[in-house]
Amino acid sequence: MAKIQKQTMPELVSQEIQNYIEEKELREGDKLPSVEAMTNMFGVGRSSLREALRYLEAIDAITVVNGKGIYVRDVGTYRFAGKIKIEKEKQFLLSILEVRRALEGKAVELAAKRITQAQIEELTECLNEYAKLKEAGEHTAQIDLAFHRGIMKAAGNTILYGVLESFSVLYEKFFNEPLGDTRLFDETYEYHHTMFAGIAARDPELALSEFDKLMNCIEDIIRTY
Repeated sequence: MAKIQKQTMPELVSQEIQNYIEEKELREGDKLPSVEAMTNMFGVGRSSLREALRYLEAIDAITVVNGKGIYVRDVGTYRFAGKIKIEKEKQFLLSILEVRRALEGKAVELAAKRITQAQIEELTECLNEYAKLKEAGEHTAQIDLAFHRGIMKAAGNTILYGVLESFSVLYEKFFNEPLGDTRLFDETYEYHHTMFAGIAARDPELALSEFDKLMNCIEDIIRTY
């Protein structure tokens, strides 16, 4: 039996905004309620709403005009029931991948220089759990995400970690059924081990080389999906 995938608050809010657009039959150029009004409508905090808006803006569903408001951009291009059309989602994931390469790549480099023995042991346990889930045919998305978050923390830079977390809803699209397929990035499994080997050996060059292979693999999969 498949496990129910958990959704973050910003993801739920973005779906509610999409539902609102459908229910009100809004069209391109129509204005959405203000941030304050939507926090009251949906009963959420401003941070969750703003992250949801960033996601919707990233997929071209809305446009945020500073000082003027939030506008519907293109209702005809997207399925507002919650899934983006495959070609649009592919472009979206590729755009986010460029940002991920830059930020997470730096985290990998720093982690290879600063990782502690305790963090090495934690990531080793994480990979062991990853292997068990994979062998059992269970979903590995959340343990995969935990592994990458562990590397970010091992980088020892709170500002870099905060930047990565600031677009967590976009980042987590790689782990929560990208393109509607929970197994899409299974081919990257081996690079988690080789990248970690570089980090644990405190070899930034090796770690970054394997990270690049992981990113290249993801990019190839997305482009040919």
